[in-house]
Amino acid sequence: VQLQAFGGGLVQPGGSLRLSCAASGSILSFSAMGWYRQAPGKQRELVAAITGGGSTNYADSVKDRFTISRDNARNTVDLRMNSLKPEETAVYYCNLRQMGNDYWGKGTQVTVSS
Repeated sequence: VQLQAFGGGLVQPGGSLRLSCAASGSILSFSAMGWYRQAPGKQRELVAAITGGGSTNYADSVKDRFTISRDNARNTVDLRMNSLKPEETAVYYCNLRQMGNDYWGKGTQVTVSS
């Protein structure tokens, strides 16, 4: 399984960004996909996740601002981020979890700054 992330970059506070991730390899339909982030000096944390059936889970801090979506036919997962805050500056990682295994993409930097 390989994951390739797209998007990220520099955005002003209050702005929006979209992250996309494409998975390749042996992907099972019931696998979960999601996004995590890691800020400097902090632990990696869950941002949002979505199951193959479409059930979602969000960190409390991003509810009502971020939206995760998934295309099972293309094995892609998107994260739409609105009203971004400076404290959300971090490296964002795409994740796929299946059969007890975690797969990670290379992180993509998101910087929220004026």
